[in-house]
Amino acid sequence: MTAGDTTGTSFDVIHRQDDALGWIAYPDEKMERASYALTDSDRDGIWLVDPVDCDGLDELLRPRGPVLGVVIALDRHKRDAVAIATRHEVPIYRPTWMQSIDDDLDGPVRALGGELGATGFELSKRIDNRFWKEVVLYRPSDATVYVPESVGAAAYFCVGDEPVGVHPMLRLTPPAELTDRPVERLFMGHGHPIGTDATEPLVSAIDTARQRFPGLLKQLLSSRLG
Repeated sequence: MTAGDTTGTSFDVIHRQDDALGWIAYPDEKMERASYALTDSDRDGIWLVDPVDCDGLDELLRPRGPVLGVVIALDRHKRDAVAIATRHEVPIYRPTWMQSIDDDLDGPVRALGGELGATGFELSKRIDNRFWKEVVLYRPSDATVYVPESVGAAAYFCVGDEPVGVHPMLRLTPPAELTDRPVERLFMGHGHPIGTDATEPLVSAIDTARQRFPGLLKQLLSSRLG
C-alpha cells in the first residue's frame, strides 16, 4: 500500500496489524529504511522504533493513539527521532548502555530497561563496541523480533533471491544468537518484514552468510559499476 504524496515522495506501509505498523518512508531509496510503531496495550498508544519522518506520517499513526516515545535501537539510527519526538512532545529512549549517543540528540533522552513499556517486547544487547551499538527487540508471546541492522531485507543485504541477509560487515561473523529462539515474524530496520514462518529464512541467511559473502561482494561491485 502506498500513501501520502505531497512533495513528490511517498511511503509504503509494509506491515499493518493491531500490535504493529511498519512503513518505509522513501521506498525508492536503496537503503529501504524501515520504521515501526509498536502498540502499548496498557497505555493505548504507540512506541516508534527507529522512525523516518515523511509527509502524512501523523495521519497514518493517529488512529493508533498517541505517540508515547521514540526509540533508537541502533546508534546510527538517529534518523528523524528528534524531529518526531519534538513534534509529539515525547522523550527519545535508548538502552541504558547506549548513552554515548545522547550528545547528538537535541531533546530529552531517557534510558530503557529490559522491556519496552507494555508492548511485550524485551530488549537484548546484540553489539556494543565503539563502531556499532545495537539492541534487538523480541516478544516471546508470538516470537516477533525486531533487528535494526545485523540482518536486513534491502537489496544490499541479500544475495540473489535471499528474503533476508546478514549485513555485509557481519558476513564473516554472522549473528548466530538470533537463531537461539523461534522467530515467527521478523521486523528489520532495512527492507520489508517477513510476516510468518521467519525462522527458516533467518537460519538459512546466518548459516550461509560466509559462503555467500563472495557472491555479495560481486553483486555490490556490479551495482556500483552498473
